[in-house]
This record gives sequence, C-alpha cells and structure tokens, in this order.
Amino acid sequence: MSRAEPLPPPLTIWIVNPFDDIPGEGLPPLRYWSLARILAARGHDVTWWSATWSHRRKARRDVPLGIREDENFAVRLVAVRPYEKNVSLARIASHRDFGRTFERLANEGVASGQLARPDIILASLPPLDGPEAAARLAKRLDALFVCDVMDAWPETFARLLPGPKWLRGVVAPFFLGGMEKRRNTVLAAADAISAAAEAYLTLAREKRAAAGGTPGLPARACYLGAYLQEYPEPPKRSPTELDASLAAEPDTAQPVKGVYAGSLESGQDIDTLIAAARLLGSAGTAAEIHVAGTGALEPRLRGAAEGLRGACRLVVHGLLARRDYVKLLASADIGLVLVKPESLVALPYKACDYAAAGLAIVNSLPGELERLVNEYHAGLTYSAGDAASLARAIAAFATDRRLLNDCRQGSRRLAEAVFDREKTYLAFAKWLEGCA
Repeated sequence: MSRAEPLPPPLTIWIVNPFDDIPGEGLPPLRYWSLARILAARGHDVTWWSATWSHRRKARRDVPLGIREDENFAVRLVAVRPYEKNVSLARIASHRDFGRTFERLANEGVASGQLARPDIILASLPPLDGPEAAARLAKRLDALFVCDVMDAWPETFARLLPGPKWLRGVVAPFFLGGMEKRRNTVLAAADAISAAAEAYLTLAREKRAAAGGTPGLPARACYLGAYLQEYPEPPKRSPTELDASLAAEPDTAQPVKGVYAGSLESGQDIDTLIAAARLLGSAGTAAEIHVAGTGALEPRLRGAAEGLRGACRLVVHGLLARRDYVKLLASADIGLVLVKPESLVALPYKACDYAAAGLAIVNSLPGELERLVNEYHAGLTYSAGDAASLARAIAAFATDRRLLNDCRQGSRRLAEAVFDREKTYLAFAKWLEGCA
C-alpha cells in the first residue's frame, strides 16, 4: 500500500490578478482560481487580490459570502474605477488604481497585524501596475516575487497603432517604449518567472536579460489548460467500424459542424471566416459553423449569416452561458482558432477547450500551437487572412471523415498530455513551493 505524498510546510501566498473571474462569477475556475484552489488544498494560506471591476463582464462585483469556507482561500477586492473599452485611457487609469491601492492596503494590513507577511507574491503581467507594486512589496516584506507572464505585452498593442505596418514599426517605440522599459524592470526584479506559454517564457527571459537581470532564475510554463472532465471523449471507432459507418452514411450525408468561440474583435480573423463560409457555400460543402462570443464585429457577422446562401450555414449565438458553451463544443466536430498572428497570442483558452472536447483543430497561429497540433496530429493549419486556405481546411474535414476521426482522437490526446488542469496546475503549485 503506497503512502500519500507528504504536504510541504504551509506558506502564506498572495496572488495578484484583477482580470480572471472570481468565485461566484461562473464556472469553471480559470487560471488563478484553479491555482488558488490547489495551493489552499495543499495547506497554504492563500489570498487572491483582485479588482472591484470585472474585466470580462464590465460590471461591479463583490466578494461572495462564505468564500473562505467554500474555497479555503480569501479574495480581497481593490477599489478601481470602471472602464468599458479594453483599449482606453479609462482602463489604464483603472489599472493604476489597482496597483496603488493594492500596495497601500497590503502595507497597512501587514503593519497592523491584520494580514500575515507573505512568503510568496505571484502577480500576473499584464497589467503592469499590479506586478510593479508586487515587486516593491516583496522587497519590503522579504517575500519571493514571482511574475506570471500572460501575454506578449505591451508588444501586442503595436498592431492597434494607426497606419501601415512599416509605419507602426517606426512609431511603436515612441508610444510603447516607456511601458516596455517598465515591464523589463519588473522582470529583472522577479525572483522567479512563470508563463502561460513557452513563447512568453522565452520573451520574458530575453527582456529580463536586456534589463540587466541575473540569469538562471527558476522559470516554468503552465498552459491555461482546461478541465477535461467537462467534456465527453470523442467517439473511438476502429478503422473497421469507421469503414462500416461510412458505407452506411457517406462523408457528405451530414454537414460537418465547426465552432469558433471567443471575442469578436479586430485581433480575430472574423472577416476571413465570413469569406470562407461563402466559398464553402458556393462549392456545395455541407458545413455548419457556430460562433459563440461577442464583440464589436458581432453585428457584421450576424448580417453575413443572414445573407449566406448555399450548403454552408453560419449560426451566431452571442455570449453563451458555460453550460450551453460546453454543450455546443461537445456536439461539434471542428474547433476554429481564428487569431491573427500579429496579435502575438501564443496559445489561447479556446485551443485548450477544443482539445479537451476532442475537436479537430483548424489553426491560424504559427509557433507553439502549430507545433503541438502537428505533434499530436490534432488538426490542420490555415493562413490567416486567406479565405480559400480556411475553406480548404474545413472542406478537408467535411469530405474525409477518416481524417476528421484521426484528428479528433489526436486532439484529445493533446489535451490529456499538456492541457489537463488537474495535472498541470498541481505541478505549477509544487514548482512554487520549490521556489520558496
């Protein structure tokens, strides 16, 4: 009979992130809720510092009653001003509120004895003001400062600057140089660095070195991941069973069902999706493409869906409740990652969910996600901005159900290997303990 692994000595750990949904705002837990749960279950005293303004819902929020009893960790909300647009001066001011007020409340709480001095402060980047405050607090309170890099930030803002690409390259240093310098200083101050993708970890190491940070610090990538138990496994059919099924029901008898989940904003390849749907319809390819999400491009997408003719349909759902979102993915065949590479996203939440649901992935992103999709034979790649390329990838699955079956199985294997949050966040928690 094997003995249970002994738990480490208890630590006081602060998590600093204003973006993720907190308990009471809907399941499943995302990155920081998942991490806080696991750390608390391992005996640590965990406090999650968040903001009074929900980034996702654009609404005020409160800490639900009984959270310590339900979750075994604490959530402390920092008062910030609201903002409606993700790219706005109001958002910058809100993040400034978060950093300044968090630092003041933390100092006052420790000085008065109301808060225990933290052993570890883990802060997400972005935003910038939170980890800046965390770095100062860690130095003052003799705590370990861990910077958790969630994005290629602020480089991702360069695509939002006006003008042609060559001009943006010239003016970006003038607009973003100050933020880059501040970001590099934060990375140089970190005692350890974690990241949501290997690409972000590589970037963080480079920028830390440029700012004079010492080499060789602890570093770990932990993907955003998914809870695999939310989704049924895709049907496993042997080649003989698949051949029999195809003999009874030809490849084109039922339309292939694809899903795009996520924001409908300029960083997503939505216009290419519309054009590809028209190409599929005119070519007679039977396909249903369901869109779950909202954003500035939603009206354009709904108008295109109404005007679509032919064998391909676009179905626009808007923002779905989690239960309906999971049900939609569980009923689909293909998951569409329609992200423009210039957004500098390495591996979005949607890719993890698609893999957990066992969907064949059609992917626009080069680099890390493309490598994983190819390694596990989990899907196909298309060229962002190229409607014909996207249409060909969808049509390949619509007309070759053997390929579809193989990629669905590969996608689930990918999720089991690197996206299973039950495993990856436990490893993340143990790494943090080791850093301390």
